[in-house]
Amino acid sequence: MSAYAADPSFDARTPASPAPDPDPALAAERAHLDASRAALRRMREDTEALDLTDVGGNEVSNKLVHSLIQDRIAALADLADTPLFFGRIDGRFADAPEVATGTAPVEVAADPSRPLERFWIGRRHVHDNHGDPMVVDWRAPVSRSFYRATRIDPLGVELRRRFGWTGGTLTAFEDEHLTDAAEHDAKSVILAAEIERPRVGPMRDIVATIQPEQDEIVRADLGETVCVQGAPGTGKTAVGLHRVAWLLYAHRERLHRSGTLVVGPNRSFLDYIQQVLPALGEVEVGQTTVEDLVARVPVKAADSPEAGRLKGDARMAEVLRRAVWSGVVDAPAESLLVVRGSRRWRVPSYDVEEVVAGLRSRDVRYGAARDMLHQRLAHAVLVQMERAGESPDDRVQDSVARSRPVRDLVNAVWPAVDPAKLVMRLLSDAEFLAACADGVLTADEQALILWTKPARGVGSAKWTAADAVLVDEAADLVARTPSLGHVVVDEAQDLSAMQCRAVGRRCSTGSATVLGDIAQGTTPWAATDWPTTLRHLGRTDARLAELTRGFRVPREILDFASRLLPHIAPGLAPASSVREAPGSLAVHTVDPQAVDKAAADEASDLLKLEGSVGLIAADAQIPALAAALRDAGLRHRILGDDDPEAEAARLSLVPASLAKGLEFDHIAVAEPTAIVEAEPQGLRRLYVVLTRAVSTLAVVHSRPLPPELE
Repeated sequence: MSAYAADPSFDARTPASPAPDPDPALAAERAHLDASRAALRRMREDTEALDLTDVGGNEVSNKLVHSLIQDRIAALADLADTPLFFGRIDGRFADAPEVATGTAPVEVAADPSRPLERFWIGRRHVHDNHGDPMVVDWRAPVSRSFYRATRIDPLGVELRRRFGWTGGTLTAFEDEHLTDAAEHDAKSVILAAEIERPRVGPMRDIVATIQPEQDEIVRADLGETVCVQGAPGTGKTAVGLHRVAWLLYAHRERLHRSGTLVVGPNRSFLDYIQQVLPALGEVEVGQTTVEDLVARVPVKAADSPEAGRLKGDARMAEVLRRAVWSGVVDAPAESLLVVRGSRRWRVPSYDVEEVVAGLRSRDVRYGAARDMLHQRLAHAVLVQMERAGESPDDRVQDSVARSRPVRDLVNAVWPAVDPAKLVMRLLSDAEFLAACADGVLTADEQALILWTKPARGVGSAKWTAADAVLVDEAADLVARTPSLGHVVVDEAQDLSAMQCRAVGRRCSTGSATVLGDIAQGTTPWAATDWPTTLRHLGRTDARLAELTRGFRVPREILDFASRLLPHIAPGLAPASSVREAPGSLAVHTVDPQAVDKAAADEASDLLKLEGSVGLIAADAQIPALAAALRDAGLRHRILGDDDPEAEAARLSLVPASLAKGLEFDHIAVAEPTAIVEAEPQGLRRLYVVLTRAVSTLAVVHSRPLPPELE
């Protein structure tokens, strides 16, 4: 590998400053940057100059077109502190230049007979006045070669160049000559600098540092569901988000119609990742939590771990199915009598029974079958009319279907079901629950989920988060839940079987990206293997991909946290890390009376370093730590609190229950044993907490460390 920096002092932490007389190659790259920026300005100006007068034909269409054009103009902005491109490849590719515009097949092949082509890779496409690419979108087919080319399989690439930047200024580059047998692999200083760059604020994209094993997942086809088992620091969340961006690039029209969704574990996590997709130009992707996804009733209470585990059990689906269909009367007591004019038409009860039995045997939703029953009974009346010599048409059948006699009979034999009222009855009425759960739940299990105080109405009921999932299941039994084109679900190992079913319904006709780490499961119902979770999601055909190579968390910290793995996930291999950072781990024993002050002092020391700082502790310890931080005069925000004035604080005070999915450059962990003792899955929670650090981990404790960590 060869490298050039405008300043010889360039290193992984301090990008070089531009020199007055740079290397000719760097000068040429800067000239291309200037030309590309000029081309981007022309693209923006051309878009701004479009005449949108009545282009849509009506006011609504005009507003929609105007909004789309404004989004396009915003996407064409040249951000001063954002590199316009981060890499370049020179090679001989089949189907060039189509590979740069997305019109070629996804798999780009090498073609030695082709002339040498050169492509700059960036976050968005830029073309000149002739339409030729000056910067290629990282999602274009040819960009795959930038991420995956190796000396063994160069994929047509002869030279791969990575660029170093300071803000929006090009300062350095490194070259790999993949077809030069005399050149040996070496660690990329620029790549390491980008991976290790301190991060303050929300999560950033990783387009400049995507690794081959990550790129394989990112570019998985739309029809494929991928389950990613990712150890801490392997970038699984970023991979899932970048897969959404790639799918929208490759299948935009289809996904624009069907929709995409990202499901995260909590609101703090969604706030952390919210800027990734917009930074990649994708602003139409929904982001939600499972709780918001199934928010059909107001959650006002919490279950015990035992009750929550049982309500999340897959057996509850059968109990709910029985409850929904329990009101259907197989043998109606009366016949149907319809009066039209002077004629009376009667459908015998045994014919009604046959119609009901036929509908019950069909694999349709309860509500759809109920709607069919109106039409089937009306059709039975029309058959009699035709036999009597009349000539009724469809309008007559619709009229009969809406008539009071038909409606009354349908209500009697196939009553309407309100999902919330049904679940409320199930959890309030011991006899009804016993009838629906017979042979499914034991008597003790039924007593465990039965409400102690029956509610008077849906609005006054003390709904829990697990109850809301049951209501969502019942609603799907009544009417099919619409499916999206693609759903990303992160921290999926923490979902109960019933929550998995709720998410799976949202992608029943689409595909999914399932992200998680079995070792980081912290809920009472956390998964112990992926095949079971995928079965509940309805995605048994998913491909399981494992990411074990960490890039952000130093090896010293991972090794320390991995001492817990044999106790929390014995089947998983410890993660490895490409980073070594001597001195990144420190463990301090302090006086029991001064642990809060010691943790605040440690946070103060960490604030002297560059990057974000997190102080993590058991939830119950947060108020005391907040007081200690205030006494120390340290400006901070408490994660989970809505305080706009504290949003910009570098120091975050994090309850352990909200740490999952986040990362900080430097972390202080207060009293690990208290974190373990706070919940049944405390060891797993501690594993999560210890692996949030990117550069520095300081453990402050007065009590003995958990023996599993010693």
